[in-house]
Amino acid sequence: MNTDRKNCPECGTQSLFQSTTNAGGGYGPVLLPGLGKMAFWGKVQTVMPQFRVVVCAACGLTRFYAEAAACARLPEADNWQRI
Repeated sequence: MNTDRKNCPECGTQSLFQSTTNAGGGYGPVLLPGLGKMAFWGKVQTVMPQFRVVVCAACGLTRFYAEAAACARLPEADNWQRI
């Protein structure tokens, strides 16, 4: 998403809000499989990538944007194919 743009692409209002959230795991699906990073704290652990979530308060349009580090892993990831 263009960070200079503050209007909703659906309804045109300036009612956009953003937050970040994990891209899955726990009790939900893993939405960016194979794009996490490995952390070593005595054992191997996968750290889930993050999404930036943008929601329009006026119309409810919601968009998810994967963090740059996860996007950079796409070309080499086994779980993703270029279309």
